[in-house]
Amino acid sequence: MSSAQSRGKTYGELRRDAIVRLREGKIESPEADARLLLCHAAGIDAAKLIASENEEAKPEGVAGFERALARRISGEPVARILGEKEFWSLRFKLGAETLVPRPETETVVEAALAGIGDRARPLRILDLGTGTGAILAALLAELPRATGVAADRSEAALRIARENMRNLSLGSRVSYLCGDWAGAIGGTFDLIVSNPPYIASKELALLSPEVRVHDPRHALEAGSDGLEAYRAIVNQLPARLAAEGKAVLELGQGQEEAVSAMVQATGALSVTGPARRDLAGVPRALVIQVKR
Repeated sequence: MSSAQSRGKTYGELRRDAIVRLREGKIESPEADARLLLCHAAGIDAAKLIASENEEAKPEGVAGFERALARRISGEPVARILGEKEFWSLRFKLGAETLVPRPETETVVEAALAGIGDRARPLRILDLGTGTGAILAALLAELPRATGVAADRSEAALRIARENMRNLSLGSRVSYLCGDWAGAIGGTFDLIVSNPPYIASKELALLSPEVRVHDPRHALEAGSDGLEAYRAIVNQLPARLAAEGKAVLELGQGQEEAVSAMVQATGALSVTGPARRDLAGVPRALVIQVKR
């Protein structure tokens, strides 16, 4: 047998073969997914992968890559396979009880920061339904004197959030509370943020399998109209929001009018203006303040 016949595949061959297989499996981003999964399996970064294009891949990396590729072709999201996701240029570990942080949620961070003014001042931040802790961590990274409370009804999610904060060297600035929204929380906050569930029960079946099958249902579903979580949060905001503070809620598509009406109905709160739009033009982040 010749050396050409006995050698294994190079990194370049593995990547190109994977792109074909992913494309045949109707995966939307085969090139990016093949690169990410191969880097993960081989334990190298993208620059090293390019430099190693013609090198023979190590057998253990090949085996791990094949397993990851099979999971992706079956419809499992890349982030779930990798066990982590980047958000606001920070890396977050995922868990079964957490959503995968999504780019549109960065709109909440942008809207919150836009209303801060002096970023060097001390602030108290409350993140309701923190999940991985992505929104709170992004804000703390931008606000050096801020402290935060990460609240979630899932103890498993809070363990993930705690680990992420520790990995990002933010742990000393965060406390954690397990409970249903702000029901068990005292005091007032300068900034309250939340990406609550906002999918109506009847619409769950319409979600992509990547979301429907792999994201926790309790973090998606919000009753028959998709507004259940907003009702709870908005009713709690008057007691928790400082006089000059702001709350920023992520919205599902088409929910701005309904949530804004809830805010106005409290008599104590108002919206500051139209919701901030995400990159797709969807009204995504509604900013709320104490009525002045």
